Amino acid sequence: MTNPKIIDGKAFAENLRARLARQVAALRAEHGLVPGLAAVLVGNDPASEVYVRSKARAMRAAGMNSFEYRLAARTDEAALLDLVQRLNGDPAVHGILVQLPLPKQIREAAVIDALDPAKDVDGFHVVNAGRLSTGGQGMIPCTPLGCLMLLKDRLGDRDGGLAGMRAIVLGRSNIVGKPMAQLLIRESCTVTVAHSKTRDLAAECRRAEIVVAAVGKPEMVKGDWIGEGAVVIDVGINRIPAPTAENPGRTRLVGDVAFAEALPRASAITPVPGGIGPMTIACLLANTLTAACRQRGVTLRD
Repeated sequence: MTNPKIIDGKAFAENLRARLARQVAALRAEHGLVPGLAAVLVGNDPASEVYVRSKARAMRAAGMNSFEYRLAARTDEAALLDLVQRLNGDPAVHGILVQLPLPKQIREAAVIDALDPAKDVDGFHVVNAGRLSTGGQGMIPCTPLGCLMLLKDRLGDRDGGLAGMRAIVLGRSNIVGKPMAQLLIRESCTVTVAHSKTRDLAAECRRAEIVVAAVGKPEMVKGDWIGEGAVVIDVGINRIPAPTAENPGRTRLVGDVAFAEALPRASAITPVPGGIGPMTIACLLANTLTAACRQRGVTLRD
């Protein structure tokens, strides 16, 4: 990407995946250990199927083992929990990913709770959430981890790094918002978590030097919400209509931030697509490698 303000998540993710592939090769040669990820897909949601295929390709390209389990949409909760328990006990499986959302007859919380926290590469288990909030060693959710990597890469040469910076996280989900806030607290940022009940949200955003938007509302964050020189991480992936005369049904992807408006004010910003999306899969690979090394007591070389 030619504009130096634009954070190229795709290029960063490609470099990270190349480094992971080298580490996996060394792990295989020195310890005979090949990290393995089991992905479980219940039903045939088209977006989930695409995502699972992308993950499997990335795993194989990095030299890792990829195991796929596809269950019918009518599968009951007990059958899925039985599969999770079998994968928990499988020594060839170092990470387990149950693709969300699940059919309505299956409780997501019950499935997440059934995962071995050491194999929970999504970082959703309450044990991993607790370790993150208390400064312990656990699995970190992939999307927030990717956001932090991009922030540290862009701000790493700043005196003190991220320490002392004012950050705002828009959204308080267990998947992105809450763990993102905890990661920024670990970096000694002063963190505000904003949500639908926040008063004068635009003013809160303007005060921040780091803005992480994860609300799932297309272009909700306007350009004049961004303080001059802020770093903006846009987690949102929203498909909106973009019809043309030739293609009335055409759509396009946009983030939670009005990119064209925010670009002149930000010192750095992630695009959509090409920002956080590629980082999520790269961080899933990183988490699987980390999980494998921890389970075997192997120290990973950089």
